[in-house]
Amino acid sequence: MTNIKNPRREFIRSTIAGCVFLSTPTIGAAIAHATDKQATDTKNKKVVWIMLRGAMDSLHAVIPAFDPDYFAYRANILSDITGSLLPLDNGFALHPAFKHLHQLYKNKQFSPVIAVASGYRKRSHFDAQDQMESGLNDIDHENGWMARALDQYHGQGLAISRTIPIALRAGVEPSANEEPSANKKPSANKEPSAITWYPSNFKAADDDLLDRLEHLYENDEELTLLLQQAKEQRDNPNMMSTGKTRPKFTLLANNCGKILQNDDNINCAMLELGGWDTHNNQAGRLQRQFTLLDKGIQSLQDGLGQSFKDTLVIVTTEFGRTVALNGTAGTDHGTASCLFMLGGNIPQGGQVLGKWPGLSQDHLFEARDLMPTSDVREWIAKGLQHHWGLKQVQTNTIFPDLSA
Repeated sequence: MTNIKNPRREFIRSTIAGCVFLSTPTIGAAIAHATDKQATDTKNKKVVWIMLRGAMDSLHAVIPAFDPDYFAYRANILSDITGSLLPLDNGFALHPAFKHLHQLYKNKQFSPVIAVASGYRKRSHFDAQDQMESGLNDIDHENGWMARALDQYHGQGLAISRTIPIALRAGVEPSANEEPSANKKPSANKEPSAITWYPSNFKAADDDLLDRLEHLYENDEELTLLLQQAKEQRDNPNMMSTGKTRPKFTLLANNCGKILQNDDNINCAMLELGGWDTHNNQAGRLQRQFTLLDKGIQSLQDGLGQSFKDTLVIVTTEFGRTVALNGTAGTDHGTASCLFMLGGNIPQGGQVLGKWPGLSQDHLFEARDLMPTSDVREWIAKGLQHHWGLKQVQTNTIFPDLSA
């Protein structure tokens, strides 16, 4: 039978597909990118990057309980948590709000990395975040590290956002099989490397419209399936936004996990969580932020389901905070922070990684900040090598400044 396209039918098909996209992440993501793309890795391993915007204080998250200098600096904000710290190895402890992360640690599925920083050494949130997303010392706002990683992996990315963030913009040449020149800056590809998903602000369709469409296209199996999925999701409050409030991070994380679990074509995703710029009342604010992050990671894992065993989750922030408290029981912009690496099969799981620089005055960066002892990009590169099987020549293309 000859397949003749019906323009009106195609319009209705795309309209219903759009309705489903607005209401459910699993179907919408599959429709949004090219349907002829095939997964290139039979194991279909996923990578999720969570960017903490605002500069998380790692010294209140991964606590050096063995270091007397730490308590000299921070005694005023530790009294409520010292008796309930969650023990890690080498004398470190996790803030008590990280209950789920601590369980992952005991399962050898979580490792914090201490005293890390990017190549950025100033203290502007915006510049530091842009450099973190670009992954380049000289920021390129159209050339992100995740896009370059996807170019090497021949994969597709997802941004849990209304727009494509820097990290997922463009991509690079040469390809995975071509050794890059040490003097050549990564260049942008024309093809988009990622799609976006975010809860819709649109009002859900009413019963009458959906019933009419169901009757009109009852003989079309594909449209009927899409319409049924739209109806099932329509009344789910988690899938719609009022436009006045932002969706909860736990919701976004859970839906991110569901998308990755259900769509074999999507290989990585980026989430972000703000609220980390704690210039005042840090103890209470970080208690709430840590709890939210911990629950968000648990929600992401729940959404991933069995796919968690094949997922690498990386959590970073643009820089750290000052070691000493300021006059309003907070901390100011610093330098080194920490990195979280978790998943079902991470290298060196259940260990505190990185080198501790100490907190004595002569060991602080510019006499005020935690001293960086390794580069965030080194750990991400190692994670990609282990998880995606990338070679060093490929991760040098993703992060060319590491090999310069």
